[in-house]
Amino acid sequence: MASILTSARVVDAPGLTIDEHVGNVASKNDDISIAAVSAAAGTCEPWLTLHYEEWMHVTSGELVINQEDLPPLTVTAGNTVHLPSGTRFRPTFPKDVTYVPICTPAFRPDRCIREDTDAEGKEISSKLQKLHSKPPPESPPEQLYHMLPLADWEAAKAAKVAYFPRTFEQDNFLTHATGVPSRLVDTANHYYQDVEGEWVCLTFTRSALRARGIFVRDEHATAVGDISTDPNLMADWVCPHIIGGIPLEIVEKIYPMTREGKAYTGITGLTTQ
Repeated sequence: MASILTSARVVDAPGLTIDEHVGNVASKNDDISIAAVSAAAGTCEPWLTLHYEEWMHVTSGELVINQEDLPPLTVTAGNTVHLPSGTRFRPTFPKDVTYVPICTPAFRPDRCIREDTDAEGKEISSKLQKLHSKPPPESPPEQLYHMLPLADWEAAKAAKVAYFPRTFEQDNFLTHATGVPSRLVDTANHYYQDVEGEWVCLTFTRSALRARGIFVRDEHATAVGDISTDPNLMADWVCPHIIGGIPLEIVEKIYPMTREGKAYTGITGLTTQ
């Protein structure tokens, strides 16, 4: 499913701005980064050593690639320079310039070694480090939640069999769950608005599943049926995926969900803040 990505301003210094369109900050993508750089005449970067492949496509003005023991290489508008991994160089900007750097794998501070010698450069480096720092991983939650149509739950109870979601086989034989109540309504509105009828939310524990030989795999959010994830909402989520169904006897409580039209508005009796 096509989606529009939001850019992120990663450098905003006198004479130099960098807006990342794809990468670890803007789109949580570590495979490739694409940015837009604008530099004023007379500015320059420090010496840099790359641990990725980089292509710089100049869209206006010109830049100069300086390397030890080699003549300067001038890159003018409409041209692209390739910098292999391992290159040590210093870009300078004798004229106002705009260019698009493309890096594979994506730019990260630990992959681009800066030799900053002034306070401004060190401040840029510090900000980049902060932008690329990752929060500590979430601890696997013990209490789990699963949302489903009430009719599907009643059918499983009537048949006295474990519950399996409608998309179980399509979703690679797993049952989606969450351990973070505040994500439930957003998740329902992303995946389930087109499923009519009353919905409920079940709660049970990871330990109860394990006691019945059912394991939980904690991983990034994945599609439900034909509906892909929302990268803007779910990029950092770690989601419990149940490798099997939900036995009837482990469910501790069933919460009714409220709706206005197709939209989900809350879960009665469950604090989701």
